[in-house]
Amino acid sequence: MPVALVTGASKGIGAACAVALAEAGHDVGIGYGTDADGAEATAAAVRAAGREAFVHQADVSDENQAAGLVSAVEEALGPLDALVLNAGITRDGPALRMDSEDWSAVIDTNLSGAFYTARPALRGMLRRRAGSIVAISSVVGLSGNVGQVNYSAAKAGMLGMVKSLAREAAPRGIRVNAVAPGYITTEMTAAIPEQLQERILEHTPLGRFGTPEDVAAAVRFLCSDDAGFMTGAVVSVDGGLAIGV
Repeated sequence: MPVALVTGASKGIGAACAVALAEAGHDVGIGYGTDADGAEATAAAVRAAGREAFVHQADVSDENQAAGLVSAVEEALGPLDALVLNAGITRDGPALRMDSEDWSAVIDTNLSGAFYTARPALRGMLRRRAGSIVAISSVVGLSGNVGQVNYSAAKAGMLGMVKSLAREAAPRGIRVNAVAPGYITTEMTAAIPEQLQERILEHTPLGRFGTPEDVAAAVRFLCSDDAGFMTGAVVSVDGGLAIGV
């Protein structure tokens, strides 16, 4: 049975990806940072879909913990066929007032954490000559965003990482792609002021925020054989949001 690992899977996009992959037939490893209850709820949803779930806590900004997460999931469920790099945090604020701790925390978790998790997973995939990695980037990694210089830099860096890993891994049949969500209905977007929400919707041709399930559908496709000739791609799931909002 295929095995997937989703980081940051205790809620939102990560939880939806875990469930979507379970519905597609994967047993799912559920990585989380602090929300143990949320991770267990995701595991229950995976099991309700008829697949096995394994929950493991790890701070992916620590390279040893990230590697330990991959090892623990593979020991519990088997070799990874799919990896979804979703773990992330925000520490928003104007660039001139952003301290080095807020800069580093976001880069360390969102960008370095993705690399620290992908590297050990990729080693096994390369040996087996099979596997798919999908990184969850963001529309702000393409356009930038006021007050999110750290988050935007990390998400843009993920795209460079994806394109480089795709080139390195392709000769052995490993595919590495990214999804760039727009504004998705999560705890993060719930904190956006109403006036800004209205402005975003005005610039979104489909006229709504996305859902975690919208993103998960793209992830499920990229992890499937239907995307067998896609690597190094960036799939925007943003409702047509205009660049520069």
